[in-house]
Amino acid sequence: MVGSSGITFGRFIALRRAAMDWTQLRLATELARSEDWMSQVERDVQQVKDLTLLRRLAEVLQCELGELMALPQPAANHPRSRPRKSASATLTSTSAAEEDDVRRRPFLTLAAAALFSPVAGQRVAHAEAASPLGGLEDLLLYGPGRIPAPRREPTQESVAASLLTSRQEFKAAKYDALAGALPGRIAAAQIVGTAEERARNVAQLYNLAVRLCIKVGNDNLVAITADRALTAARNGGDPLVVAEAQRMVSSSWRRQGSLARATDIVVVAAEDLLADNSVSEAARLATRGDLYATAAYTAAKSGDRSYAHSLIREAADSAAAAGLSSGRVDGIQGVALHELSMHYELGDAGRAIELAATINPAALPTAERQARFFIDVARAFDQWGKPEQCYRALLAAEEAAPQELRRGAVRNLATNLLRHDRKLPGIREFAARAGVQTI
Repeated sequence: MVGSSGITFGRFIALRRAAMDWTQLRLATELARSEDWMSQVERDVQQVKDLTLLRRLAEVLQCELGELMALPQPAANHPRSRPRKSASATLTSTSAAEEDDVRRRPFLTLAAAALFSPVAGQRVAHAEAASPLGGLEDLLLYGPGRIPAPRREPTQESVAASLLTSRQEFKAAKYDALAGALPGRIAAAQIVGTAEERARNVAQLYNLAVRLCIKVGNDNLVAITADRALTAARNGGDPLVVAEAQRMVSSSWRRQGSLARATDIVVVAAEDLLADNSVSEAARLATRGDLYATAAYTAAKSGDRSYAHSLIREAADSAAAAGLSSGRVDGIQGVALHELSMHYELGDAGRAIELAATINPAALPTAERQARFFIDVARAFDQWGKPEQCYRALLAAEEAAPQELRRGAVRNLATNLLRHDRKLPGIREFAARAGVQTI
């Protein structure tokens, strides 16, 4: 069974994979499936009907979802061995299969549009709004010449103060203020101090820029800012800044769908940092905990349950050891939040809620962390099929940090909750505040 182009669904997948120089195992890992399953898909034995999986395939293979879905698939998942049929019976069954496939494709295309296309005006309106990252885009694309000149000549003291303020704004979830000021702060940091001082300060600001872009949902800028952060960090020579930049690069690869590479980046960075005696042991352990927690979350997204659990244990041990020597609990809290996300990604909503019950959100030190906690709790309740609890968690996130509502995860949850508008008072207004078109 072939289409007008002579290429079946499985053959198309195999060709795209080969063009990317990927093995079947790597592609299967990106899809959280087994190598055997991938082999059956490419041999047109295994049918792929799940729309979420089809979208993921399109993302990984860098093709259009419609293009993928237009390709003919087997009418059903065939057994590996079948009794022999007469020639006439074979022709009849093949013809029926092709007819079924022709009928099924328009349905799948309509279903994909219903599930994956924006609600009328939803994402388009969001995209057409003035981007809070416009100044950062100008800096990255055209250089500091597009950035308004500062009122006062920057000094080392003013750059250090701007770095501290930038961190505080991110922790307070004041993303608009940070987005507006960050380009000028980066431009100032590029001209003050020695070459190494300039590089270190710029790297730290770009590390914050990566996290800001993730919050806003601009994946294009995530990749660019992560690259700038790592380049500057290496020139600055501070191992902790380099490690954080590597964590940002890992986030960029993860958001592009390269989960195995994203995991490897932070695991290697964690081990390299631990061997660097130029950094205090407490600082090395705390940063190592952050790196392993990020790796655990990424491994969970790829469906590698055992590896994810192993990495989160390493992260917890490192954070605990750092806390014993420094008395700080920031790292321990950060690992717990990553573990919460990890359980969600593995489909363990019950375990996520059990863990959440052990965390006191009032004790989380920043608005950003509090909102992140409540959003992850909301995702777990949504996964568990409990819309009321999901909605309450989202309202708590909004109360902690209103600008967190712009996150794609919140918009998706709000869109799902609109189905329950009769029993969730105020959900339509909430969805509108999150950027979802409810009309």
